Amino acid sequence: MWKYKALTLMMLPAVLVLLAHSYLPMFGIFIAFKNVNYIDGIWGSPWVGFDNFKFLFSSGDMWRIVRNTLLYSLTFMILNLVLSVSIAVAINEIRRRFLAKAYQSFIILPHFLSMVVVSYLVYAFLQPDHGFINATVLKAFGQDAVFWYSEKEYWPYILVFVNAWKHAGFGAVIYIAAIAGIDPEYYEAALIDGASKWKQITNITIPFIRPVIIIMTILSMGSIFSSDFGLFFQVPMNSGALYPVTDTVDTYVYRALMQLNDIGMSSATALVQSVVGFIMVIATNSAVRQIDREQALF
Repeated sequence: MWKYKALTLMMLPAVLVLLAHSYLPMFGIFIAFKNVNYIDGIWGSPWVGFDNFKFLFSSGDMWRIVRNTLLYSLTFMILNLVLSVSIAVAINEIRRRFLAKAYQSFIILPHFLSMVVVSYLVYAFLQPDHGFINATVLKAFGQDAVFWYSEKEYWPYILVFVNAWKHAGFGAVIYIAAIAGIDPEYYEAALIDGASKWKQITNITIPFIRPVIIIMTILSMGSIFSSDFGLFFQVPMNSGALYPVTDTVDTYVYRALMQLNDIGMSSATALVQSVVGFIMVIATNSAVRQIDREQALF
């Protein structure tokens, strides 16, 4: 360890952040098994075993929120993967480096916007009276205005679009970096052999970045039982009419916490999400190991 002092010192800040952000909060797991009250405090509150978990699993809305969470997570994962790889390949084919860098900066910008800002951008398009779609697009085609925030059938598509717009660019940057590591001699040899661009992409680019694709997929499986709270709460403006298609585990627990002020219940739900995510990562990695041991994350 001390043989590489400089590298150790460079790694130290990241390790400290990881410990403070990911490992120290794990001591709060025991809150999920307590009936926390502010008189006795966290340490003095009585133990209740698995009673806090009953709230989530005995709820009549359990099937709806689990269905929404899983289906949205899988859709986001698959669609964003396809879009990110496609964008990365397309930008890599741009010969003028200035334009490639400009496009790369442009597509990653939405990732850094607050979901509150995104929600008001969406509202500017969907506002019933003066929104761009109602006041400009539908009006131009002679169509009646749509009250978007009370029509639930449109929102699965809207949420998928907003999520892809916000996050696909960030994923593309990761794959652009992976493509940059491919030796140009492979493309030169393929060009001499008369391979088309499509052949170069399918036989050189995709196989070389496949390890990165697999690793990103395995890691994304860890959040399959979680959802982007801002996307499902802020963007639909917490509209009650949209709950059947926008309510997920995170938004449901938040609303219950605001009404019941039950810290133990919310901690139990977070623990369930973590355990499910851990199991999914292990299971996905094991499946990859069965297919190709070299491609597994561990």
